[in-house]
Amino acid sequence: MADYNNFLNIPPENSNFQNSRVIIIPFPYERSTTFGKGTNSGPKAIISASSQVELFDEELEKETYKEVGINTAAEIKPDSNSEKFYLPLAKKVKEIISLNKFPIILGGEHTISLGGVLGVKEKYRSFSVLHFDAHADLRDSYEENKFSHACAMRRVLEQKEVKNLVSVGIRNISNNIEEGSEFDFYKKNQGRIKIFWAKDKDDLSIKEILENLENDVYITFDVDAFDPSIMPSTGTPEPGGLNWQEVLKILRQVFSEKNIIAIDIVELSPLKNISAPDFMIAKLIYKMIGYKFL
Repeated sequence: MADYNNFLNIPPENSNFQNSRVIIIPFPYERSTTFGKGTNSGPKAIISASSQVELFDEELEKETYKEVGINTAAEIKPDSNSEKFYLPLAKKVKEIISLNKFPIILGGEHTISLGGVLGVKEKYRSFSVLHFDAHADLRDSYEENKFSHACAMRRVLEQKEVKNLVSVGIRNISNNIEEGSEFDFYKKNQGRIKIFWAKDKDDLSIKEILENLENDVYITFDVDAFDPSIMPSTGTPEPGGLNWQEVLKILRQVFSEKNIIAIDIVELSPLKNISAPDFMIAKLIYKMIGYKFL
């Protein structure tokens, strides 16, 4: 078997830039992780594990990559200015969007979402962010860092083009006043923030999720949205998370009824000799591509 060293290990006729509708963008930025580290190894691990993903999707009954074309871009390096690290990613996403291609960003820590959002906002002037996560990520600052991964969604919400934030799977939110209480910020901004708590997942209404989303939607998927029993490879795992089928059920309906404009996948911290989580995320990405281009 040839080694093409790209997402899914697919041949040039299905992975060249010109003919591909999907562009995979590795952005292995890590600076603010506070417990388990290693998100800078996430993109490489996902791409490596993707070579083992079955290319025929049994649910969709097709080989999605042949219909779509999936190009893997060169790794994006962060700006040397620590407070503007996201700018090269924003530039790349903007370029891809302008060519009517679909960007999927592989992180890296969750702060990279700001680069993705900045990259799409010039074309899409009003959109929702659908946020899968264990954590609310609404702190104004964490450990004196406004660009901590714990502040990712707070920075995203500062963009006026982001109409609202819909968070799914949340089971951790802070009330630390010194850091800018996430809970108070959420309570004061419920007109713009809707949280679907993991504790209520048995009664989760996908219809209600859809009702809270604009037509255009940016998806940010922190892998710790999954329960740690199936996703141990993340820096800050939280019990009580989502399972595989619960996530797919939500995603398929969202892709069916909304225009997904870009995706980022973040916070995978690969563990030595435990490859199943890497593979699961690679397969999740392939599933989302299939749902996007049904």
